[in-house]
Amino acid sequence: MDDLDRRILSILRRDARTPYTEIADEVGTSEGTVRNRVDRMTEEETIERFTVTTSTGNVKAMIEISVEMNVNTSEVSARMAEWEEVDFVWQVSGEEDVVLVVDAVDTRAVNELITQAREMDEVKSTKTRLILDERLG
Repeated sequence: MDDLDRRILSILRRDARTPYTEIADEVGTSEGTVRNRVDRMTEEETIERFTVTTSTGNVKAMIEISVEMNVNTSEVSARMAEWEEVDFVWQVSGEEDVVLVVDAVDTRAVNELITQAREMDEVKSTKTRLILDERLG
């Protein structure tokens, strides 16, 4: 990955629907070059998916989860990723092992997710942080 790839990715992170012609103008190359680079990065799985960020008025939160020793966090993460309100599941280092980023209709729905996580045998503890504001980086 070179500087041009990074500049293209930066634009797509902010708006994955940006037309290739617009990206090409911004980075100073042709539309064909942008298309080829995006296709290559998608094939190589540098770009894992194109997604939508919503402004629904819902409650967004991070649920930080610690699991028991000798637990396969990949398996736990995969199960949690199937929960409807979960946008992202991150396996992290530090005190917690897994972080869920969730978009729930209200705090009651966030609490239900916390309860669902705590009911899993592998889960030792949870910490929750409500997301108060969000900005694109």
